[in-house]
Amino acid sequence: MDKNPSKTSAASAATTEKATTTTLHNTGVSLHNTRVSLHNVRRVLQNFLLIWLDANIDESQEDFKNSLAHLRHIVASITTFTNVQECTDFLREIESEKAFMIVSGSLGQHIVPKIYTWPQLHSIYVFCNNRSVHEQWAKNILKIKGVHTNIESICKALQNDSARCDRALISISFRGIDASFMYTQLIKEALLEINDDEDGDNKSIREFAEYCRLQNDIATDEIESVEREYHQHTPIWWYTAPFFIYSMLNRGLRLLDVDIILKMGFFIRHLHRHIEKLHREQQSKGKTAKVLTVYRGQGLSLQDFEKVKQTKGGLMSFNNFLSTSRDRDLSLNAFARPAALQDSDSVGILFVMIIDPKLCATSSTPYVDVNNLSFFSDEGSEILFSTHTIFRIDQIKHIDDHDTERLWQVNLTFTGNDDHDLNALTAHMRKELSWTKGWSRLGDILIKMGHSAKAEQLYQILVDNAHKANDRANYNYQLGLVYSNMGEYSKALASHQQALDIRKKTLPPNHPDLATSYNTIGLVYSNMGEYSKALASHQQALDIRKKTLPPNHLDLATSYNTIGLVYSNRGEYSKALSFYEQALDIRQKILPPTHPDIATSYNNIGLIYSNMGEYTKALSFYEQALHIRQNILPPNHPDLATSYNTVGLVHSNMGDYAKALSFYEQALDICQKMLPPNHPDFAQSYNNIGWVYSNMSEYSKALSCYERALDIRQKILPPNHPDLATSYSNIGKVYSEMGKYSKALASHQRALDIYQKTLPPEHPNFAQSYNNMAMAYQNMGEYVKALPFLEQAINICQKSLPPNHPNFAQSYKNMGMVYQNMGNYKKALSFFERALDINEKSLPPSHPHIALVRNSIECVKKKM
Repeated sequence: MDKNPSKTSAASAATTEKATTTTLHNTGVSLHNTRVSLHNVRRVLQNFLLIWLDANIDESQEDFKNSLAHLRHIVASITTFTNVQECTDFLREIESEKAFMIVSGSLGQHIVPKIYTWPQLHSIYVFCNNRSVHEQWAKNILKIKGVHTNIESICKALQNDSARCDRALISISFRGIDASFMYTQLIKEALLEINDDEDGDNKSIREFAEYCRLQNDIATDEIESVEREYHQHTPIWWYTAPFFIYSMLNRGLRLLDVDIILKMGFFIRHLHRHIEKLHREQQSKGKTAKVLTVYRGQGLSLQDFEKVKQTKGGLMSFNNFLSTSRDRDLSLNAFARPAALQDSDSVGILFVMIIDPKLCATSSTPYVDVNNLSFFSDEGSEILFSTHTIFRIDQIKHIDDHDTERLWQVNLTFTGNDDHDLNALTAHMRKELSWTKGWSRLGDILIKMGHSAKAEQLYQILVDNAHKANDRANYNYQLGLVYSNMGEYSKALASHQQALDIRKKTLPPNHPDLATSYNTIGLVYSNMGEYSKALASHQQALDIRKKTLPPNHLDLATSYNTIGLVYSNRGEYSKALSFYEQALDIRQKILPPTHPDIATSYNNIGLIYSNMGEYTKALSFYEQALHIRQNILPPNHPDLATSYNTVGLVHSNMGDYAKALSFYEQALDICQKMLPPNHPDFAQSYNNIGWVYSNMSEYSKALSCYERALDIRQKILPPNHPDLATSYSNIGKVYSEMGKYSKALASHQRALDIYQKTLPPEHPNFAQSYNNMAMAYQNMGEYVKALPFLEQAINICQKSLPPNHPNFAQSYKNMGMVYQNMGNYKKALSFFERALDINEKSLPPSHPHIALVRNSIECVKKKM
């Protein structure tokens, strides 16, 4: 079995996007200029940050430095401003955190009324010399938590508010198990497989401390305490201590922040094992034998509370370590009520949780009474659960309170972690990961999550330290997948070749791992535009698999999928569709319906229908793929960008450029967050946004985008890659529209030269290329030279495309234009009418191409 079938499929999904760019009429996808914001310059390690706005801040003053040191023990990330506009610009860009704000009285009375409703702004502290002057305007704004004359009182208020904020911003899945739940659970399982000796316990602590120092925000004495005293206290003590560890871990699990999760992996492992050990001890003493009721008070955003109400009767899960209490009044009055009273964007929630210890014993979510174990040893009512507790929402009821209407009780029953709809998918993911363990498994998960850069670092270390031949082969294979996902195809090929060489020496000639290597090498060749080599490698893989595997094995589906990809890139759409359908048929029989590989199959089939001009069918398959990916992938996974691109592609082909642009922007946003700057997908995004601008007659913008795409492709692709031809062709079309006909002809000739070297002679891209050459000659008034190119274009369309494909209409329209310019209006009218007939059958009634052809018909009729 392929060691990483889902990523093999994901790689093919990424390559299907390249297939769209080699079909020129389909080269639609998006770009807006990358914006670098202050907010993104440095990492935020907690769920919140602090903004300090005061026109008179002097960072050289000792008082200011002391104040900053006090504040940094509560909030690690602090940004100061003396300029109101810069401050509001910074605040406006905050998306993933809550912001606390200290503001001087003089600036506050002008700026706060304008911004206090912003949802990212949690609490405001007015800092002034004269309280009475500012209390009047401040008293009616709920987010203002006092008018203060000293930093000590601000620190006290900030301590309470940050704790409440942290409590509210925990990782909750409102559909039982979702992508966040599944991937954090799989990561935790991999971390738990790592032995502390293997991890190098002290080394991990030192690296964690150094990582925190590099962020330049966390108080130095706190970092030193962790580094120096970590082994002097228990993991539970550290988790409950008022240091940065709780908040940082909370953020990492909430946002699936791989950086934080990896750096805190040792602590996640230690804390879970500590809870697990104490749970067993307390169980043996009978402390956890009875059904118990625990409480948790916190704030929930209005949007999240709506999700809770919609999920009533269903499942929800807490993906982080979960602090609860036996004390209802404490949970209600210390946490739920303040959230309702003081946070205008939240409701106060009292979770009432019924826990059956028998279920906990059979699940992987132990809990422990932390009396005398936590930092606050005098608070003897806390019950701490390990991560990934799943509950059924039984009842939601309003709590009567004379001070607020925004206080609710939500009754939950613990269900264990084997009672949810997507358990089959998680189980299958575990099966896919079962070939490895520990660090290697963690790397595999990172690949599945789309975190290629982190996976590369990890596998490079594993390769360098591998002693067994089998390990070296496996790690090189995984490293090859990573490089392929990063668009570094030469490195990918080298790594896969190393894996194959080792496997040839150590394995029997028909071993499944050899097929895996041949298949991934074929994928790399496909990405490099070397389709004959790709097909040969895929055929070697398929031959082995047919000899050694049952007919419905998933590895055969992988082979059919990748062979379909090659035929798609070669323009042989009927063959491609046949292989894609075989792959989908096997996957639907074996995989859970929400598995990423099924989404890949839907996406690939949609691509074929799109290339065949059947846009309604294409959109249906694309939307099925997108639906699966939105539900089971992390929010910034590159495969989501693939889906947004392809959905945008169909809308572009159907003439809805605004909608296409919207999807393309979502795709580009993911690329900017997840991929290196010269990744091929960036080139595609620039190419596709250029296509939209070109269709919207914004030719200067289109040319700029096309040139950026070409620049990337020239850096990373072989000189005769079909994607380079796509860039030259699109640049040529823009030059034509701008009246630069000689430049246009030169660009189109370069594109045609590449196609002639790399593609089969009847590939649909030739038809588009001949059309472009003809239009360049037509624009130059050389009509006799234009006609043979158009005849060749029509001839290729007849051999390679369905009879009502929009490319036929394009060729007929162009032929009509040439005859019109030659004064042969009868022939011109005939070709225009044929173009209109096809367009009306294949395109939406509002498509701009229909109006253009009708216009041409009217013009010709007037001249006749």
